[in-house]
Amino acid sequence: MPSSSPSTTAATTTVSPTRDTAGSATTSPHAYDAGLLLLRLALGLTMAAHGSQKLFGWFGGGGIDGTGQFFTMSGYPAGNAMAVVAGLTETLGGLALAVGLLTPLAGAAIVGTMVNAIAVTWGGGFFAPKGSEYELLLTAGAAALALTGPGRYAVDRFLPVLRAHRLAYGAAAVVVGLVTAGVILLLRK
Repeated sequence: MPSSSPSTTAATTTVSPTRDTAGSATTSPHAYDAGLLLLRLALGLTMAAHGSQKLFGWFGGGGIDGTGQFFTMSGYPAGNAMAVVAGLTETLGGLALAVGLLTPLAGAAIVGTMVNAIAVTWGGGFFAPKGSEYELLLTAGAAALALTGPGRYAVDRFLPVLRAHRLAYGAAAVVVGLVTAGVILLLRK
């Protein structure tokens, strides 16, 4: 019996037009992709800028030596080595997130780094400047991108394995980021 609703079979689902049953316009898939692009660019470039502060001292950052001293004061062993690791993770992870390259792993890299940042700021309450609201927001955004995927406007669309993002990829990547963060936190005094 024919129906006016979208047809479904065991193999495929056909989603219908741009109007819902009440007759109002629904959101275009391109709107979601544009929103994900905006989120990726804002979060990714913010993290890349933070990483370049650590690595190169750009944007008023401390460079490796200044950041290494901060890591040492915060209880991490080998402060300069940790500064390099955090700087590279933030810079490369942020740039990869911005362009949508290996998005689940890029999001996981940011999650792992930001979990450590949350651990450092945790005792200062929730609100900035001493709290962890900023770090929590960056962590949630990175995890969300790892779970949802980058959208259509991303380099991942050209990689066969990641062309069709799967929730399992994102969830596994977030778990890897959290486990890695936990290992680093175990090294902290």
